[in-house]
Amino acid sequence: MTYREGRFWQPDVTVATVVVDGGRLLMVEENVGGRLVLNQPAGHLEPDETLFEAALRETREETCWDVRLTAFVGAYQWKAPVQADGSGGRHFLRFAFAAEPVRHDPSRRLDEGIVQALWLTPGELEAAHARHRSPLVWRAAADYLAGRRQRLDLLQHLA
Repeated sequence: MTYREGRFWQPDVTVATVVVDGGRLLMVEENVGGRLVLNQPAGHLEPDETLFEAALRETREETCWDVRLTAFVGAYQWKAPVQADGSGGRHFLRFAFAAEPVRHDPSRRLDEGIVQALWLTPGELEAAHARHRSPLVWRAAADYLAGRRQRLDLLQHLA
C-alpha cells in the first residue's frame, strides 16, 4: 500500500518514560499550540538511535534527570484526531518504558517548549486528564500502575 506522492506510509515512532519515585510520577508540562499540557518525558526516535537511547535522551532533555530503564511497559498505536483547522490526523507508535531516577542536574536547560518538569501522584495526574497531551499519557501510566512490565530484552536492536 502506498501513501501520497508514491511514498510508503510510516507512523511517527516515539518513546516515553514512566519515571516513578516515592509513589510520584515524573511529568513534563509543555506548551503545545498555545496550550499547557502534561506528558511523560517523551519524543521522537531519531535516526541511528535505539529505542533505549531515545528514551534516556528525551528524559534528560525534557526533565534534566538521568534515569535507568527498568522495564518495557508497552507499545501503543494512536491516531490523533483531525482538528477544525485540518491539522492532526498523524499516526503514532509509542514505546513506553519504566524508569527510576538516578541523578538530577539543575544546571541543564529544559528542551524547547518544556515549561517545567514536575512530580505528580497518580491521583493528581488522573484528575488532570483534560490537560493530558494525548490519551497515551494516562494509558502508559495506568498500565505501569497496574503492574504491566516486561523485560527490556523483549526489544532487540540489531546493528
